[in-house]
Amino acid sequence: MKYFYNIDKGSRSASSFYKPAKKFILAIILVFTAFQVPVSGQGVQYSQPSWWFGVAGAANFNFYNGSTQTMEPGVIAPLPFKSGYGVGLYVAPLVEFHPADSYWGFMFQAGYDGRNGAFKEIIAPCNCPRDLKTNLSYITIEPSLRFAPAKSAFYIFGGPRVAINAQSGYTYVQKNNPNSENQAPIPDEKGNFSDVNKTLISMQVGAGYDIRLSPSSAKTKFVLSPFVSFQPYFGQSPRSVETWNITTLRAGIALKLGCGHLIPQSKKDAVIVPTSAPAAGGAIIAPAKVVQFTVNVPTYIPVERKVREQFPLRNYVYFNIGSNEIPDRYVLLRQDQVKNFKEDQVELFAPKNLDDRSPRQLTVYYNILNILGDRMGKNPSTTITLVGSSGTTTDDGKAMAESVKHYLVSIFGISASRIKIEGRVEPQIPNEQTGATHDIAMLKEGDRRVSIESSSPVLLMEFQSGPGAPLKPVEITDVQQAPVESYITFNAGVGNDSFSSWTMVIKDHNGTEQNFGPYTQEKVSIPGKTILGTNPEGDYKVTITGKGKNGKEVKSDTTVHLILWTPPVNQEVMRFSVIYRFNDAKAITIYKKYITEIVIPKIPQGGKVIIHGYADITGDVDYNQKLSLERANDVKSIMEQGLKKAGRTDVSFETYGFGSDQNLAPFKNRFPEERSYNRTVIIDVIPTK
Repeated sequence: MKYFYNIDKGSRSASSFYKPAKKFILAIILVFTAFQVPVSGQGVQYSQPSWWFGVAGAANFNFYNGSTQTMEPGVIAPLPFKSGYGVGLYVAPLVEFHPADSYWGFMFQAGYDGRNGAFKEIIAPCNCPRDLKTNLSYITIEPSLRFAPAKSAFYIFGGPRVAINAQSGYTYVQKNNPNSENQAPIPDEKGNFSDVNKTLISMQVGAGYDIRLSPSSAKTKFVLSPFVSFQPYFGQSPRSVETWNITTLRAGIALKLGCGHLIPQSKKDAVIVPTSAPAAGGAIIAPAKVVQFTVNVPTYIPVERKVREQFPLRNYVYFNIGSNEIPDRYVLLRQDQVKNFKEDQVELFAPKNLDDRSPRQLTVYYNILNILGDRMGKNPSTTITLVGSSGTTTDDGKAMAESVKHYLVSIFGISASRIKIEGRVEPQIPNEQTGATHDIAMLKEGDRRVSIESSSPVLLMEFQSGPGAPLKPVEITDVQQAPVESYITFNAGVGNDSFSSWTMVIKDHNGTEQNFGPYTQEKVSIPGKTILGTNPEGDYKVTITGKGKNGKEVKSDTTVHLILWTPPVNQEVMRFSVIYRFNDAKAITIYKKYITEIVIPKIPQGGKVIIHGYADITGDVDYNQKLSLERANDVKSIMEQGLKKAGRTDVSFETYGFGSDQNLAPFKNRFPEERSYNRTVIIDVIPTK
């Protein structure tokens, strides 16, 4: 028996469609050769388009299964034809939409779809060979969803296929018995299949790869995309009778073009003058595709910001592992000092070995027991519950709580009947979560604590109640060293290509180098003092080296002029904080009312709100970066909703996420209380200039 697998020896119908398919693919390859240029450019840069238009050509490898015997009334083969094979032409215009910075996109193709082929030869009872060749084609409509893993050039797609029958011809070849001589040839039967399904609804899945043919300096972009798709037999029965069905493997290539948008370029070597408000940045153009490094030197802010801060008072006292005594880093008074303790003069009672990071705030926290004792003494009706969570036994937890109770009773003279104690192994909201594998020691240390719980509103933060409610914040006044918006921002993620990591070398006019990185996030902000040190200003050469995911490096440099931020003018800023739970990016419900009814009414008309989110060092750096930005955006969303309800549109926002960067964190991360306060969002309310 013969099989029509050899196209050269197969049916004329099959080979006639194979030859144009082969020619079309060859022509596309020649086009690719003509357009292939080094993908690089300097100066003017254009982004990758979101919309693409073009044409696709392919060969359909059609596999016949099932059987067919009656071609049309009066034309019936002695035996059913079963499996077969053929190659058909596919040609279709196309439209694609896929933003360069998105995983997802949409594809649409509609065109000619050849499904012709030849069945396996059968032998009639007279020992006469019989062949059946088909001339089957459709007008096909194929919308698809497109997904590019890691936003790469490789993509997969899938979607429905709607096919409208265009041709349904056949050629039925009847041959004589090869063992008999002198027989008259039997003419071929030609016609159209009966009972043809006019419309087919099926599906397809496939994959492709975009090969860019144009440099980043070209406005019109050309892309060549080899692709392959699979269209299973489901829904692909050509006729409403018998069992014939078709499975198709399509292999081809698409030529697409689109129009990019001009990428704005910043001026190089910009200088900031102390008496001028506007700033400038230096732009670094990387000689590879459309990747652009930028250095943003922000506006010079000639103000000393006096910050009036509502500092939240964490209702936890953390204990050292293996000890149920209050750690000596907390401020513990003598009885004769109590009469001189005032909450608004808490800086007079500073802890030992105070960190140089945010000393005023840490002084407040480390006086938590003194603030609590002072408040309970002034409000005799208040009661508290001290819940000790030891991580070992409930008795150990009670012993920790008893230490706190003893201090309040013996030093501040609080009646023991006003203080209840409980012991637990784990706190109600633990840091150490099931399945955790990293930083276990720090998580355990953060769970060994005494929680101060109360139902007395006078002790608690506004609008808050329940065992997890923080204590009423302490208002403190301090001078802000350098506002967040004065930080220098380095961005290595502009364009379509991202790096696995990147580093910076910053060199002054004496040749002294500072190295930063490696970084994995796109944007990094650094205080000017970190670079300038004690220098009031200077020119610096910034060299950024990006390592691509393919292992190749891209290096470029620019020069920027920096001036150290100085504070000659007074400006008062109000500051509020939102404390987050471990590994959480949603503010606890009680904070929403606090932000809406306490913070928003204090924003002046035309004011600016700067929101900066942070995370502690527990966990992965990249994850913490995203978590801190999610926290900042969570607060921004709450504030925007509150302002909308109040009918206000006069407030502007700036949002930053600093992750667990220890150079930018509000506090260090040595102790659990510092890590706890670093899980925060800080809200700065700045009045109209």
